[in-house]
Amino acid sequence: MLCPRACGADRAAGERGFCRAPALPVVARAARHDWEEPCISGVNGSGAVFFSGCSLGCVYCQNREITAEIKGKTLDVPALRDLFARLRDTGVHNLNLVTAAPYADTVAEALEVPPGIPVVWNSGGYESVETLKMLEGKVDIYLPDMKYRDAALAERFSAAPDYFSVADAAIREMFRQTGPVRVDGAGILQRGILVRHLVLPGFLGNSKDVLEWFADTFPRGSVLLSLMAQYTPNGFGGPERRLREEEFQEVWDYMAMLGIRDGYVQELSSAESSYTPPFDGTGL
Repeated sequence: MLCPRACGADRAAGERGFCRAPALPVVARAARHDWEEPCISGVNGSGAVFFSGCSLGCVYCQNREITAEIKGKTLDVPALRDLFARLRDTGVHNLNLVTAAPYADTVAEALEVPPGIPVVWNSGGYESVETLKMLEGKVDIYLPDMKYRDAALAERFSAAPDYFSVADAAIREMFRQTGPVRVDGAGILQRGILVRHLVLPGFLGNSKDVLEWFADTFPRGSVLLSLMAQYTPNGFGGPERRLREEEFQEVWDYMAMLGIRDGYVQELSSAESSYTPPFDGTGL
């Protein structure tokens, strides 16, 4: 019952739900990651922990190797705490928990011992408000996607026709918990929310609708936005081409027209599979 699908799978008894996750967290990689936004990665990198399984079914997922399959090492609460401490001791700016939502109860328990650096909850935005409340006081930075306002697109590409209403409620809860963004003297995010939106080739109306939601929902400067251009075809059912420069410019111009200026705009050159790290058990 941790995610909005509320499938009721008894994972402790070996049942698997939509996310395919078992009862205990499965981690595929834990290492310094330099490819997040500058306020997350900084100069020392982000301590990224990649969890296997996902409550979304995004056909274009760059991490499909671990979101569509369960791959990695099973870790209990003491093992997670040890992993978090080892990553912290490498000098990274933060602890970046990537797609940890299927294991939110166990991760929340592990975070009852604070890791000593800001904790980032990096997710697809499709989250249960009740589950997010378990993380209050334990997560400093939320890094959610807002993928769709178009329900047909959400169903077609992510098997989640209710995506927008769910993500809207989830991100509002995240903002309630963290309040406005705070950065340190080096420009590294210490608290707050950074919302990501990936522009899909051929679906600019969806992106413009998401930008309107963002502009209407949050006071200027209180939440950061990352407009992303890294869509890469993978042959599993998403758009079959990359984003064109004129498409991305149109969305960028619309963002500027709405007065959204706090955050990041990704370069088109980021649409490369080489930015996806190997899920080979590094750091475990």
